[in-house]
Amino acid sequence: MKNFAFTKTNYILLAVGFIIIVAGFILMSGDATTEDQFNTEIFSDTRIKVAPMVCLFGFLFEVVAILWPASKKDSSSK
Repeated sequence: MKNFAFTKTNYILLAVGFIIIVAGFILMSGDATTEDQFNTEIFSDTRIKVAPMVCLFGFLFEVVAILWPASKKDSSSK
């Protein structure tokens, strides 16, 4: 069996991190301001503070998922 760089745990953690990042971008989305009407929701705390922090946490989680060490059980199998 070939030795891959990532284990099953790494891929699961990468998927979780990706879902967190997508959730952050969804929190940032919403109606825009047009020339005819000003939308005050563009300045909501969710869009300005919460969503970028969720995305940042997702990206940091991705780094952890990449650096997550393989267990000795996985690396010793042939």
